[in-house]
Amino acid sequence: MSLPVVLLAGVFFISLLLTMVGLGGGLVFSPLFVLLGMAKGEAAAASLFLNLTAAGSAAYAYSRKGMVDFSLSIPLILFSAAAAPIGAYLNTRIETKPFLMIMAVILFLAAVRMLFSPKGDDRTVERARTTKIIGGAIIGAVIGLMAGLLGIGGGVFIVPLLIFFLKIPTKTAAASSTFIVCFSSLTGFLGYASMGEVDWYFLLPAAVVAFLGGQAGARLMSTRLTGRTVRLLFSLLLFGLCAKLLHQGFYGV
Repeated sequence: MSLPVVLLAGVFFISLLLTMVGLGGGLVFSPLFVLLGMAKGEAAAASLFLNLTAAGSAAYAYSRKGMVDFSLSIPLILFSAAAAPIGAYLNTRIETKPFLMIMAVILFLAAVRMLFSPKGDDRTVERARTTKIIGGAIIGAVIGLMAGLLGIGGGVFIVPLLIFFLKIPTKTAAASSTFIVCFSSLTGFLGYASMGEVDWYFLLPAAVVAFLGGQAGARLMSTRLTGRTVRLLFSLLLFGLCAKLLHQGFYGV
């Protein structure tokens, strides 16, 4: 079996797994493509486009089932976009290594909390529209600031913050997250595309596969998985990101 076929199969399964927990696959796509020999700019562009495709596909499926909370998602998107440049500015002015270590500890604690969440954690809590708008704005600002400061995608922080601070049910938080991450992926991809960092011969068939993976992931999550299972999967993802941040903090890569 040739590498492109194996790679496309990998794109499908990565998209399937990560859209089940509210992401699109970008956490895995970018380092995977670099390991396979792509230039960093080309790998980042491909990762963002496939992240957009998979997350957008899943978000569409989730929204049709009424699982995406738009009153929460839209202010989060707007304030995240506004705060990210501030974080990027601070990145050039302060030492970020201590923040990487602190964030790694926070992610570890969040992962443990999600791993041992009580069974009653998924009960629906009705929130006033104003509360969700304000909460989404605050969470968006925090995520944008951290993403810009640390140079990592902020999508992985969305689900834990929605669950623990706004008490949003796990499956609603994950479904809304797929909608939210589409926008940061789109703006990031357009930046790379404007510099000609796109291999369309690989990207177009891979996007079809990512779209199908997003559809499959959304259908599995919405019909087969419990909120507790989604939290368990997400906790494993957080442990992995925690290790990545510690490595980046110690070795700078």
